[in-house]
Amino acid sequence: MRPINHRHLFYFWRVACEGGVSAAARALHVSQSAVSVQVQHLERALGHPLFDRTGRDLSLTSEGRVVLEYAEEIFRLSTELRDTLAGRIEGRPMRLVVGLSATIPNMVAFHLLEPVFEMPDPVRTVVREKRTDRLLADLATHDVDMVLTDMPIPAHLNVRAFNHPLGASPVDIWAPPLLAHRLREGFPQSLHGEPFLLPAEGYTLRKSLEEWFDRVGVQPRVFAEIEDNDLINVFAEAGAGLFAAPAVIMADIRVRYAVELVGRAEGVFERYYAITAHRKLKHPAVAAITEQARLELAGAKSPGGPASVAG
Repeated sequence: MRPINHRHLFYFWRVACEGGVSAAARALHVSQSAVSVQVQHLERALGHPLFDRTGRDLSLTSEGRVVLEYAEEIFRLSTELRDTLAGRIEGRPMRLVVGLSATIPNMVAFHLLEPVFEMPDPVRTVVREKRTDRLLADLATHDVDMVLTDMPIPAHLNVRAFNHPLGASPVDIWAPPLLAHRLREGFPQSLHGEPFLLPAEGYTLRKSLEEWFDRVGVQPRVFAEIEDNDLINVFAEAGAGLFAAPAVIMADIRVRYAVELVGRAEGVFERYYAITAHRKLKHPAVAAITEQARLELAGAKSPGGPASVAG
């Protein structure tokens, strides 16, 4: 079936709204014959008469009433789309759909998104947490405005998108108070053989920690491998062992959990990226997120640089 010609539909809609061909023609500043031809084209395309014609009077057929309902919705959405892009909708907040990689801790995610909540105009924020590859598929179909992740776009994924590096955070090692007090002396060699709560396989932090263990010559005892970053913190608070967390959330960890800092994993960084479908950041909220994140993470050693393309 061929797509409906929206020009034909528009003329039909105006005839129905104005109450006749002549009134629609006057409103549109065209001839009556031009209006009639457009309506006839639509009737032929749909295979149904849309008006009952009695002399000069027109009334909608049952099919015409159905088409009018759809036409009103189509042109309402068209107007809303235009106004949304122009930023002129009143009384309705801007909408931001964020794809959040499951590898980013919730506290880090909140800090990255916090600038949105401080914007002068309200923003309705929708956060969808999935694996990065699924989020990039959503980005390709414009189901999300931005993906927040801890890695750039994987080279093997055939997706047209752009990496916007936000910066990097050093990584700290935490433990329950008694264990932290004992392990501070001689850190990091003191970690050898001690219980450690590691992120699951496939997490960038897991790989970075294992490489750091090799560099400093220690082999902690893996107490558990946990996918949920916040659950790791809960396990540690209960006394299960050590864990690693980005320094950017140090203050939050101290307030929320009964754990203490053991030391910093020198040379280990968690890097963060905003991935978008466009090189230029068009959404005001996305621009606010990237600008603030770069300011807060500016002191850390990060690759930085302009957006790079993948796909």
